[in-house]
Amino acid sequence: MRTVVTWKDKSDQCIYDLTFKPDGTQLIVAAGSRLLVYDASDGTLLQPLRGHKDTVYCVEYAKDGKRFASGSADKSVIIWTSKLEGILKYTHNESIQCVSYNPVTHQLASCSSSDIGLWSPEQKSVSKHKASSKITCCSWTNDGQYLALGLFNGVISIRNKNGEEKVKIERPGGSYSPIWSICWSPSSRWENFWMSRETEDAEDVIVNSYFQEIPSTLKSAEYGSQGSEAEEEEPEEEEDSPRDDNSEEHNDILAVADWGQKLSFYQLSGKQIGKDRPLTFDPCCISYFTKGEYILMGGSDKQVSLFTKDGVRLGTIGEQSSWVWTCKVKPDSNYVAIGCQDGSIVLYQLVFSTVHGLYKDRYAYRDSMTDVIVQHLITEQKVRIKCKELVKKIAIYKNRLAIQLPEKILIYELYSDDSSDMHYRVKEKMVRKFECNLLVVCADHIVLCQERRLQSLTFNGVKEREWQMESLIRYIKVIGGPPRREGLLVGLKNGQILKIFVDNLFAVVLLKQATAVRCLDMSATRKKLAVVDENDTCLVYDIHSKELLFQEPNANSVAWNTQCEDMLCFSGGGYLNIKASNFPVHQQKLQGFVVGYNGSKIFCLHVFAMTAVEVPQSAPMYQYLEKKMFKEAYQIACLGVTDTDWRELAMEALEGLEFETAKKAFTRVQDLRYLELISSIEERKKRGESNNDLFLADVFAYQGKFHEAAKLYRRSGHESLALDMYTDLCMFDYAKDFLGSGDPKETKMLITKQADWARNIHEPKVAVEMYVSAGEHAKAIELSGDHGWVDMLIDIARKLDKAEREPLLMCASYFKKLDHPGYAAETYLKIGDLRSLVRLHVETHRWDEAFALGEKHPEFKDDIYVPYAQWLAENDRFEEAQKAFHKAGRQREAVRVLEQLTHNAVVESRFNDAAYYYWMLSMQCLDIAQADPSQKGTMLDKFHHFQHLAELYHGYHAIQRYTEEPFSFHLPETLFNVSRFLLHSLTKDAPLGISKVNTLFTLAKQSKALGAYKLARHAYDKLRGLQIPARFQKSIELGGLTIRSKPFHDSEELVPLCYRCSTNNPLLNNLGNVCINCRQPFVFSASSYEVLHLVEFYLEEGITDEEAVSLIDLEAPRPKRESKWQEISSSSSQTLRLDESMDVVGDDDPFTAKLSFEQGGSEFVPVVVSRSVLRSMSRRDVLIKRWPPPLQWQYFRSLLPDASITMCPSCFQMFHSEDYELLVLQHACCPYCRRRIDEPGP
Repeated sequence: MRTVVTWKDKSDQCIYDLTFKPDGTQLIVAAGSRLLVYDASDGTLLQPLRGHKDTVYCVEYAKDGKRFASGSADKSVIIWTSKLEGILKYTHNESIQCVSYNPVTHQLASCSSSDIGLWSPEQKSVSKHKASSKITCCSWTNDGQYLALGLFNGVISIRNKNGEEKVKIERPGGSYSPIWSICWSPSSRWENFWMSRETEDAEDVIVNSYFQEIPSTLKSAEYGSQGSEAEEEEPEEEEDSPRDDNSEEHNDILAVADWGQKLSFYQLSGKQIGKDRPLTFDPCCISYFTKGEYILMGGSDKQVSLFTKDGVRLGTIGEQSSWVWTCKVKPDSNYVAIGCQDGSIVLYQLVFSTVHGLYKDRYAYRDSMTDVIVQHLITEQKVRIKCKELVKKIAIYKNRLAIQLPEKILIYELYSDDSSDMHYRVKEKMVRKFECNLLVVCADHIVLCQERRLQSLTFNGVKEREWQMESLIRYIKVIGGPPRREGLLVGLKNGQILKIFVDNLFAVVLLKQATAVRCLDMSATRKKLAVVDENDTCLVYDIHSKELLFQEPNANSVAWNTQCEDMLCFSGGGYLNIKASNFPVHQQKLQGFVVGYNGSKIFCLHVFAMTAVEVPQSAPMYQYLEKKMFKEAYQIACLGVTDTDWRELAMEALEGLEFETAKKAFTRVQDLRYLELISSIEERKKRGESNNDLFLADVFAYQGKFHEAAKLYRRSGHESLALDMYTDLCMFDYAKDFLGSGDPKETKMLITKQADWARNIHEPKVAVEMYVSAGEHAKAIELSGDHGWVDMLIDIARKLDKAEREPLLMCASYFKKLDHPGYAAETYLKIGDLRSLVRLHVETHRWDEAFALGEKHPEFKDDIYVPYAQWLAENDRFEEAQKAFHKAGRQREAVRVLEQLTHNAVVESRFNDAAYYYWMLSMQCLDIAQADPSQKGTMLDKFHHFQHLAELYHGYHAIQRYTEEPFSFHLPETLFNVSRFLLHSLTKDAPLGISKVNTLFTLAKQSKALGAYKLARHAYDKLRGLQIPARFQKSIELGGLTIRSKPFHDSEELVPLCYRCSTNNPLLNNLGNVCINCRQPFVFSASSYEVLHLVEFYLEEGITDEEAVSLIDLEAPRPKRESKWQEISSSSSQTLRLDESMDVVGDDDPFTAKLSFEQGGSEFVPVVVSRSVLRSMSRRDVLIKRWPPPLQWQYFRSLLPDASITMCPSCFQMFHSEDYELLVLQHACCPYCRRRIDEPGP
């Protein structure tokens, strides 16, 4: 540290106080009864202020810079504005000793010998408070909450803003140690923390693998005067945690100077911090630097001393000829103003010199004058060593650290050999005062530089050797070596440069130059020496030949790269200069001094901060590349360049056929493509290839230099490779130019490849045209089809000859895929492929065209109808599918579909559908029996079985709807007849789905309702023996009880009549649905299930169906029937009498006679008619079931011709005509076989 007088002035009066304006532009000085206003920058007296009548003892500026106050022996206080105008004056009873502005509220405290006055702009009056003794000094806390008063009796009184005493500190000296000056530390904990982060680059923060970031106010490594081991201490939570409730205790520190010649520190609570620091003089003034890092103190020793914030004296700022009454620091600067007894006013500038040391990546520097921070420049770890004394010199070497204090030198060593270890401990203490200009530490020695003399001392303080130089030593540096034999590089003012070994008395002169040395460094291999002289010139010498290799201007420091022999950097003029070998210098802007160069990192010292700057080595690498020095360029690149630079190096080396360097560079950028190329070239070289032109052509092709590659291919005799290159790159025009007028095959090949390229670059239409012109019809068709260009496909298909079957088939396939079956059909017709045409119609479901084609070509019938049936089945059109299978002759499939449909209908309780499907099954079986005589018997049995099931399910449909649904649309008589029909038909096991319970339940209910009580009782009795669902249980039990209250007989109206023998049959017929007398089967209506007035008759042997029909259709003359009414005439009257003795039918009907003749007996005797009987029948009275062969026709005679009966021509079921017409109107088809009314009969 050194001081420089900025300006000085002298008054004829004693200077008791002075103050700076907060912005630092003005200095207000209390000189006698006047205030002198100076320009703080140059000491110009701006204006003297007269307002007081006696000596001015104190002056203070408000923190906002708007006003200042002065106090005088005339007992008055004057408040002045920043424009130097007095605006307010008030008085005390005694002379004013001190004034102080509150830093927050700008409340003014003025202290006289006996009281305190508090004034603020908001209030008109001044509140005053008595003091127990004479007040000598006062100071506000940072937050403006408390005011500390220093009293002449040695007491410190701490009061709040209202003047009430809160803390009273009584000191041991009492009145023998009057308090003369006090001052609160100006910076709070957080201000200090953030300021230190911004201005000191976090130099007080330890960051390593063991510790988090901690505020700079925490202790990092503390060393007592006894030299304890260096330890990185954990953060002291109780002192420095921001969550501490009493944080102001640690932030507000009161510095107290008394005339007992002591310096003391107190907390706000009154607790003393540490011990009293003894002084050797009576202090008259004490003040802090703006950030609180240093303390200024002046007094009877006629000088101003600089102390640390802990009270450690650092040095003298300026010696005067009289007592120093006041000293203040210019805000936010290193300028100090001093006022003396003799009227001297001096402004000093403090220059803090940089005390530091560097070895490779470890940098040690002084901080806060008493601390040493060791920084690892690579890992950015820092450790703080607190010495608690002024640090004068620092030296660092490998694992050693030497710190010179005023009375001793401390030698530290690392705990371990780990390169990242930052834990230091004291190795030796040299308790002795040393005077030296420079300090160097080695493994077991320290070297002191005293102007021309060098001394080597052991760590015990024993001097081993001494060297006397010819001139002043300007620079010294340890350049390494074995322990106890290290070498020193020494530069002298006379330009001599020497190398000294600590174990050798004789210095080795390396060279002698004409100018003084400022900085030195030796290259990594000790072959070259760089020197910066006093003319700011960097000179580089060859050590062995002493030859000056080159020199560069504008240098203030220089450093060789520790990893590259030919690279150095030097700084100067705000620029960083990097020089490789003999190439021109590369410059970039950089402030500071270069002190080290390791790989790509340059260590630069700027003001007080050391930074590691990452510098890409691109410029020197390119300089080597220009000279085709690939290996050297690779070495430079390894120090640190960008990926782009690595790639450029790789490319240049590859073009220079330096494959080893190129491989390493491409490996660095992970370019597998070029690595494969290098690998293939190396393999070819191993196989004996040596044509460098061919290798270079491949390289140029990879790099995109295609024309150069083509020239080299031609020169090396490999034109085909050039052609392949151009075609692969789709440079067809260049390929054609390269080829010239060559082989037509190669031209066609080029066109094909060009078409492939057009296809790949999404120009398919161009590609199609090229394919067609090259005769590649298949590719043209494929490309057109993939893009859906039907027009192009049509043009190609119509241009192709029908002999070119494969391309035409491709066209047809794409027409089908693109949903243009018409064009596909046209193409199939062109090549005559009818089977594919049929398949096309089937696949596109164009069934009409398929059927038309099938009519012309019956051989495709199976190919059409089978898929048609399958398509119908897939679309749930099973009935149509069954018919299509049947039409296609696939009877098994037709039957299987119907069986599945029937089963599904039964399972799903769709009994009406089940009846229909069973009828269809029966007709299928009849068709099979007709077509296949070998299956006739089996199929006819199935026919009758399925017909029977169809009748059962058709009837049970009404029963199921009655029992399952809440409402029924069937008449009770119909339900009664149906249930009787089913009961008589279900003599054995019931078919699937038909419930006997439902049938008997319906019969019982309807019998009871219609008066057939006997039958109802029988039904209820039958139900008792069956398992009854719970929903019917109650109804059946109740019905079984109530039916017993009814008479045990059936209503005669319900009894069925046999129309053959006129026998009344019982409602419960053990024989089934036949007459109990003549065994004639009843013919039922398929809607109401009433017994129809029909009697079946058979033809005599020898009469064919055709003859029988012709005989019936023949209208033979019939005898006239006589009327039952007889007219009797007399002379007086005419009488009409009914003759009841005459029969209605009469014996003249041969069929009726045959009925009566053949009826009766236990065996059924069918009615057989002759030709004469047939001839007597009327066509309207006969119904014929015209079954297809092999079945016989069935003939029925109506015995009540006036009651009309209708028979369905398809299923041959009988209905009352009125019922049939109603049902047809409802369903538009036959209710049994579902033949639509507009369909022709069979």
